[in-house]
Amino acid sequence: MTTIPATDPTATATPLHWRTATDLRDQIADGSLTAVEVMTAFYDRIEATNDAVNVIVYRLPRDEALALAAEADAHRASGAALGSLHGLPIAIKDLVDVAGMPTSRGSRAFADRGPMPTDAPHVAKLRAAGALVIGKTNSPEFGVGTVTWNDVFGITRNPFDLSRHAGGSTGGVAAVAAGMLPFADGSDSGGSLRYPASFCNAVGLRTTPGLVPAAQGATSWEPHSVNGPVARNCRDVALLLTGMSGTDQLAPLSAGRAVATELGGVTTTPIRIAWSDDLGGLPISAEVRAAHAATRATLEAAGVEVVDVAIDTEGLDETWQTIELFGWFALLGTDPIEHPEAYRDDFVRNVTEAAGYPSGQIIAALDRRYRAYTEMATLLEGFDAFVVPGAPVVAPDAGDKWVTEVDGTEFDRYFLWQRLACRLVPSAHPVLAMAAGFGPETGLPVGIQVVGRYGADDELLALGDRLERILGVSDVHPELG
Repeated sequence: MTTIPATDPTATATPLHWRTATDLRDQIADGSLTAVEVMTAFYDRIEATNDAVNVIVYRLPRDEALALAAEADAHRASGAALGSLHGLPIAIKDLVDVAGMPTSRGSRAFADRGPMPTDAPHVAKLRAAGALVIGKTNSPEFGVGTVTWNDVFGITRNPFDLSRHAGGSTGGVAAVAAGMLPFADGSDSGGSLRYPASFCNAVGLRTTPGLVPAAQGATSWEPHSVNGPVARNCRDVALLLTGMSGTDQLAPLSAGRAVATELGGVTTTPIRIAWSDDLGGLPISAEVRAAHAATRATLEAAGVEVVDVAIDTEGLDETWQTIELFGWFALLGTDPIEHPEAYRDDFVRNVTEAAGYPSGQIIAALDRRYRAYTEMATLLEGFDAFVVPGAPVVAPDAGDKWVTEVDGTEFDRYFLWQRLACRLVPSAHPVLAMAAGFGPETGLPVGIQVVGRYGADDELLALGDRLERILGVSDVHPELG
């Protein structure tokens, strides 16, 4: 691993692909860098590292990407107003439509689809903010699971250790961690932005539902799955969120949502956080427990007040499972049941199970979800945030389809090891996954999840920025390429 100073007094000493997105944006805006120079640097990095990591599964030819960058430079030279993301490259998760690019969803059933005719709502917003969309990032089939592999593109590997998973379903975290992109988008219904951030020393935000617009058919009214940003630090996540957030008439939950703002200066008000070591007794590896304890000690030494809290987790696992699986059935209907050969086995099992849910089970899940919201809102009246481990283990072996055992507890379904993330979903509160340290045994990244107040994503990111400065690990990058 290589450490890059978080604030380098000589910008030229830091390669372009390791500079922060905020710095690159500012340097393009003031003319000290061109968008063409930035695009060239990231394409060089992609070409040097993507074969090993296997994360960018579709990209524009270099000349087309450079032409986009040249247009951005001409726009700046004209004196026209610049968007908040002007000239910065980004790739989009391969569950999301991008005009002119295919969307395979990591599935054999969609592998032969041609280019999509239109952009998804948040992709259109990114373009309007000046971001340059250059490709697609890998995802497991339909985003199922928190490690990225599929039968179409294969395994996305961890830049810190290529024998390990990068996490999922937001495989784009690996591209950010490897320096192929300054930031990326993702989605999260059960840890898909959070587990990979923890595995790759990055930052992912599960946003308040509706903050980032999503139009996805039968589930468009659902707060269960959300879109969100990924970057290497909280300030860059906040920057990307300015270009992803806001109202879209095709995305009903976004109605009335304001555009997020960039972070301002660092405050010095006291920090008080609620803390859990295992979110209701979930199995956690000894290595993650040790790293989590070390994170707490570092925060307390810096003056952060940390209070042990136990929340009511009864029924949360069943609630998440019912809503998650029924969402797949609502989205795809009976096609996976009628054509199982086109889908992975556990996805077919999900849809088959959900098709038989009685109405009483769904009603009970919706009721428990509301109580989860009120319980979290009440807890956070007395704290700035609620913190739990980022994942129960460090990044698993790349050959594993999911983690089947943690600290002596065995799992027979892919989502059971995700419960550290899944139990936080029903409350609908925003959750920030951020780098917290490294495992004492493997040296691999370990993160934390920081739950903030509903609708206060900007406030949560500002807190994350302060915690990030205390923990001091966000500037550690992999020795890759």
